[in-house]
Amino acid sequence: MSYVDEVIEQVVSQNPNEPEFHQAVKEVLESIRVVVDQNEEQFRRDALLERLCNPERQIKFRVPWIDDKGQVHVNTGYRVQFNSAIGPYKGGLRLHPSVNIGIIKFLGFEQIFKNSLTGLPIGGGKGGSDFDPKGKSDREVMAFCQSFMSELCKYIGADTDVPAGDIGTGAREIGYMFGQYKKLRGLFEGVLTGKGLSYGGSLARTEATGYGLLYLTEEMLKCHGVDMKGKTVTVSGAGNVAIYAIEKAEQMGAKPVTCSDSTGWVYDPDGIDVAALKEIKEVKRQRLTEYKKYRPNSEYHEGKGVWTVKSDIALPCATQNELDLEDAKMLVANGVIAVCEGANMPTTAEATKYFQENNVYFVPGKAANAGGVATSALEMSQNSERLSWSFEKVDGELKGIMVRLYHNIDDAAKKYGFEGNYVVGANIAGFEKVVDAMNAQGIV
Repeated sequence: MSYVDEVIEQVVSQNPNEPEFHQAVKEVLESIRVVVDQNEEQFRRDALLERLCNPERQIKFRVPWIDDKGQVHVNTGYRVQFNSAIGPYKGGLRLHPSVNIGIIKFLGFEQIFKNSLTGLPIGGGKGGSDFDPKGKSDREVMAFCQSFMSELCKYIGADTDVPAGDIGTGAREIGYMFGQYKKLRGLFEGVLTGKGLSYGGSLARTEATGYGLLYLTEEMLKCHGVDMKGKTVTVSGAGNVAIYAIEKAEQMGAKPVTCSDSTGWVYDPDGIDVAALKEIKEVKRQRLTEYKKYRPNSEYHEGKGVWTVKSDIALPCATQNELDLEDAKMLVANGVIAVCEGANMPTTAEATKYFQENNVYFVPGKAANAGGVATSALEMSQNSERLSWSFEKVDGELKGIMVRLYHNIDDAAKKYGFEGNYVVGANIAGFEKVVDAMNAQGIV
């Protein structure tokens, strides 16, 4: 049995009931097999893949908090510090009922390679809780965040581990967590990113993941002789990533026509109204059922269906495994030319394979949505310098990172004979940098 197959088998047996983590490990190790096979003797001797697939540290803790009626609730908190070979652990905090250790490990493992691809000195980590901020008052959210940070603060720091926002963790939650960290540790430092502008946050951070997704998509299409202008775009999701992907796509002259949330989806043949979407989701925190009040010509549908709409470019920006094989077949039949992931692993392995077999340009999330963590690292730089950069400077840095990132994954794919396969290219390019650092630092 090959070394790659041995390690995949080991990961599955040692981490039962963690399908998302198994999926992430298989996808990465299969796509770097060509590199591992060339160095199998050395990698096996050094147990390199075992060290790569086992987190350096896993932290699990209880989070007790009191609701507005005086009832005590207990949630579970997690922080997985996966790999610090190229810098302090960096990755978001997800607050959602679906959160469990397997999902946090899958996200943390992916984060190693995503962070490596940015070219910035940040390692991979992830955290969160099964707490659901939806429907909670500000005081209840504050009570949870303060309890959560009371334990998490023991394991993080500006040069150790720098968490960020994710699903369920926005500016409000980051603010409450930062305040508690500062109170308990007595330190005003860049320990969290996604902070408010008045206390060390970065301009363009809110827009970064969505904007970065489009910068990479535009560069990829340009290199294949395709212009973004006039293209129809389907987008899933209605959070930060989706909203600012839609905004940037419109600025580039494309026409995004869909968005979705957990209850349904919108089709607007005239192009999504970004101002209305921001009002509904960022200001009023309502469901997309409200969208039709702003745009009577639009359609609202319950359930899932974004990928049934005919489009040139598809941008899944919601959550993991939202785009399956049937969706992929529908998109290909409707003539899609590119699929770029705004969320983390939103496309199933079967759907990814189908896109590649049908010559659709497919870029995985670890590359396509790296703009968010890249700008988080830029926020860390500003905090270290005690400076605030202009929106234009941050946005310019972001665009440069995403353009270079595309060319890095394209070059890596070509180098190993997989031209056009950006999954292989992203994994190899991210892997090579991490491996160089791990080898240089010895068996630790």
